[in-house]
Amino acid sequence: MKYYLIAGEASGDLHASHLMQALKQRDAEARFRFFGGDLMTAVGGTRVRHYRELAYMGFIPVLLHLRTILKNMKMCKQDIAQWQPDVVILVDYPGFNLDIAKYVHSQRLTANSQKPKVYYYISPKIWAWKEYRIKNIKRDVDELFSILPFEIEFFEQKHRYPIHYVGNPTAQEVREFLESQKPTANSQKPIIALLAGSRTQEIKDNLPAMMEATKHLASQYDIVLAGAPSIEPGYYQQFIAGSHVRLVLNETYPLLAKATAALVTSGTATLETCMFRVPQVVCYETPLPRLIGFLKRHFIKVKYVSLVNLIANREVVRELVAETFSVANIRRELEAVLPGGAKREQMLSDYDEVHRILGDSHAPDEAARIMIELLNKNE
Repeated sequence: MKYYLIAGEASGDLHASHLMQALKQRDAEARFRFFGGDLMTAVGGTRVRHYRELAYMGFIPVLLHLRTILKNMKMCKQDIAQWQPDVVILVDYPGFNLDIAKYVHSQRLTANSQKPKVYYYISPKIWAWKEYRIKNIKRDVDELFSILPFEIEFFEQKHRYPIHYVGNPTAQEVREFLESQKPTANSQKPIIALLAGSRTQEIKDNLPAMMEATKHLASQYDIVLAGAPSIEPGYYQQFIAGSHVRLVLNETYPLLAKATAALVTSGTATLETCMFRVPQVVCYETPLPRLIGFLKRHFIKVKYVSLVNLIANREVVRELVAETFSVANIRRELEAVLPGGAKREQMLSDYDEVHRILGDSHAPDEAARIMIELLNKNE
């Protein structure tokens, strides 16, 4: 079968590459064409665009690159129409992907055809914002594959839209890494990991405060910054040149495997840190912090910003967001999760609960199995 995949950022590239591998194992004639990154390219097929040409975050960057975004969107639609895949598999990245889903659905109606199907792997987080998008999903997406267990209630009970929970790929990826990891020499000092985000704006907003909050610990700990694969190494130098912080590139998992504690910008990294059983503090600076704090308390639909807390449905890790984000607060909360700190052991115990909730399903394999069964049924 012919599979067209669209991943718009580094995490999507990772998850999509594993899904492609699982599809190849079950479908010897699988052919791939995709918008994605280096990991998907390594699996095989034809890359149409790299995700670096798609990943713009925030109103101003999107506005400045609007012509490029629209050009890529138009080209993607034309490419799908020309290649005629059996299925279009969308991986997160809802701003772009939901528009593609709408196009594919409309073209299918026009052609009075059942092809291509639209499958969404790693569902859009509409439970956090833009819940109105459920109308588009119901209309344009044939099958939705969830990696977060609490999404079952949101989609199936609240919105009467059946989905497939296939397990969590991040949990599986960490388990596989730990199983395959060879023993390595320890750093001379214990490590505090800094995971400052995967976009330049996140790094600019969060890294300086993280660095300031760890400065007093530099004699006791090795402060190590995990470079994101989507960021040029030179970008970090304006922040860390001459400082106490050491940069490592493409080594987030090896870093977390050795870390004693971490400061983490909200996102998938919070769950990765939990799966490695590294006590953490979630740090996310926002513009207009008092306003955002007010909106978070009174209008935003979810209580937490980190996946760890959302999965547990309670505060497992401390979130310093909006008006609670400050160097002093980061420093205090970090010290509380370092060895001997008041919150460390409780957090490690609570991590066990998150592990249990996620289960041990192999998400890419389960998703690939269901996808191929459904596609064969519809032929």
